[in-house]
Amino acid sequence: MNDAGLKIRETSAGLEIRIHVLSRAKRNEISGTYNGALKINTTAPPVDDAANQAVIEYLSKLFGIPKSSIRILAGTKSRDKTLQISGLSLRVLLDSLAPLDRSEHE
Repeated sequence: MNDAGLKIRETSAGLEIRIHVLSRAKRNEISGTYNGALKINTTAPPVDDAANQAVIEYLSKLFGIPKSSIRILAGTKSRDKTLQISGLSLRVLLDSLAPLDRSEHE
């Protein structure tokens, strides 16, 4: 995954990252980038906030942080969202995404 295309902002409250969510996928995974956003597939349907909660749970496990550290700032009812992640440095975020990048080229 080429992190150069990702739009990530560091703020005093944490990192702000754009994501693009595809619901009802075969598995929960990061599948690349889309228009500067991290493209995330989730098995959950986009009903009753299920997809949003599934994305938060998935990223929480991926980054090893509590779910309460991830907040949706914008786009709760859209595929395109902006997340705020507190307690995670930009370096750790990019390091967590690096193995995903290598697996795309194998």
